[in-house]
Amino acid sequence: MKVQPLEAARQRVPGLSVLINMISLRVRQLIAGHRPLVKPASLDESLEDIAIREVAEGKLVAEIDFLKSQPESAP
Repeated sequence: MKVQPLEAARQRVPGLSVLINMISLRVRQLIAGHRPLVKPASLDESLEDIAIREVAEGKLVAEIDFLKSQPESAP
């Protein structure tokens, strides 16, 4: 993993836990066959590095739905 894209990704996403979740979800999508949003730097570039570069280059953004994150009220 290269440090520069990781630092750029950390600057784009305020919370480390949000960044980790974004990258984890994106890697699972790439494993499932989704196309990368950036051109792979090399043939042996890992899916994790591709996902980090996607965030660093602004191709992925986090959206939080606050209505879904509220607990349901008890009956």
